[in-house]
Amino acid sequence: MSKPTSTTTHRASAAPTSAAHRASVVFALFAATSLTALTIGAGCSSTPTTAAEKTEAHDEAKAALARFQANDPSLGALLSSAAGYAVFPSVGKGGLIVGGAHGDGSVYAGGALIGYATISQASVGLQAGGQTFDELIVFQTKEAFDQFKGNEMTFTADASANASDKGAAAAAKFDKGVATFIKPEKGLMAGAVIGGQKFNFTAK
Repeated sequence: MSKPTSTTTHRASAAPTSAAHRASVVFALFAATSLTALTIGAGCSSTPTTAAEKTEAHDEAKAALARFQANDPSLGALLSSAAGYAVFPSVGKGGLIVGGAHGDGSVYAGGALIGYATISQASVGLQAGGQTFDELIVFQTKEAFDQFKGNEMTFTADASANASDKGAAAAAKFDKGVATFIKPEKGLMAGAVIGGQKFNFTAK
């Protein structure tokens, strides 16, 4: 009679230990993955330094801007009246458990290139798949543009972008002097979420 009792007691005490161990392992992996995502997000983007890199970045930005304008002819008038704008081609957005984004872009004022900028973003949550998209940030006011160039701009967690489409620029609403447009490179995006994006500007 003693063996079943002993066996039952052993199993009862082992189950919580096993569950706790599994939980600790999952948490450790989650934390490690989160840290890795933050590190990768910070390190993947870089400001061009050589003449060749700068030419390539400028060409890619012009190509991305052309894609935006092909989608929405009303964009030209908005850019002409803006204090400045930043174009980020092929922003990469991660997926699976930890999401994030990184990208390199070019910054313009009066249609002229004035510098370069990088995007870094990290978010933890349940996501599926990766997305790549072009991003255009338009600054309606000098104050907003100066804040961006001073590396003082971070999008709030609930910030979202306008989908690039015909008439989107004409109907765009600015939030504190800023409007953001997204154009996915492939397929459709479930949500053009830009919350938490941070920017680093470097003058030309």
